Amino acid sequence: MPTPTNILVIRLSAMGDVAMAVPVLRAFTEQYPDVKISILTKKFFSPFFRDLKNVTVYNADVKGKHKGLLGLHKLSKELKQFNFDAVADLHKVLRSNVLKRLLSINQFAQIDKGRAQKKALISGKKFKQLKTTHQRYANVFEQLGFKIDLENPTFPQPVALKGNLQQYIKSNKKNIGIAPFAAHDGKMYPLELMKKVIAELSKEHNIILFGGGKEEVSQLENLANQFENVTNVAGNLSLNQEMNVISNLDVMLSMDSGNAHLAAMLGIKTITIWGVTHPYAGFAPFNQPVENCLLADRTQYPKIPTSVYGNKYPKGYENAIASISPKEIIAKVKSYL
Repeated sequence: MPTPTNILVIRLSAMGDVAMAVPVLRAFTEQYPDVKISILTKKFFSPFFRDLKNVTVYNADVKGKHKGLLGLHKLSKELKQFNFDAVADLHKVLRSNVLKRLLSINQFAQIDKGRAQKKALISGKKFKQLKTTHQRYANVFEQLGFKIDLENPTFPQPVALKGNLQQYIKSNKKNIGIAPFAAHDGKMYPLELMKKVIAELSKEHNIILFGGGKEEVSQLENLANQFENVTNVAGNLSLNQEMNVISNLDVMLSMDSGNAHLAAMLGIKTITIWGVTHPYAGFAPFNQPVENCLLADRTQYPKIPTSVYGNKYPKGYENAIASISPKEIIAKVKSYL
């Protein structure tokens, strides 16, 4: 088959997975500048791709006009006008499989999610590092004839902050982002322990809190009000504005969650706290040293990882993440300051 020159890339959700695609796409556009890329994703994620050259974002309204089989049929008709000669499916769900048939494009590559290997990992049969999600994405493009080198990545420059964004970054202090929430309790560091981390780091440094959702915003506002040198951006800024602020951080401290991948894709030093999940499953932030993953004690909790996404764990593992001490977290953050 001829080498594609106009590729549709499908990566609809979730936040962390979409963010992990960005460094791969950046490497692709730099190494294959003559190939046109179009990203099919949710409108919310459009800012992720803002600095990628020769990349167009096409929004899928999967809860509105593109919902269901009829909606996908409409979406396929909209996409056909762009004359794509290949599809790189980084999502591989029922929706993207249906879209594959509707588009009738012969060159169609899909991600291998490594489900069997991940099952062996969480069952305890094989405790070893699996292929990273970034490499799995790169392998999709390799199926289309494009080998991508991820070893020497480049990142966008920090965005010059203007207007109300200037208040969040302090030029006379080190600026630390902290994202204390995660989708599942097994991946979230106890807030009482996180308060100890914030209390110590905020003595000398500027802390910016990140998160999402109404309940989280309320808790983050309450947290920020308890300390000097701590502000909350969640609920106050757009995603695009949050990215601008993150690009100016000295370091990001996050759970195994989307904010970690958002910071890493912008080239920010990123430290992650892991509970019942483990980086061996392939979801560690891009281009970060392994020692930046602070792990729960597997001597005490030998069944870790208990699941890939942190939504399942046996009784007694609820607080596994608390086996990581605030002192250890503080020391790791300070090592970058």
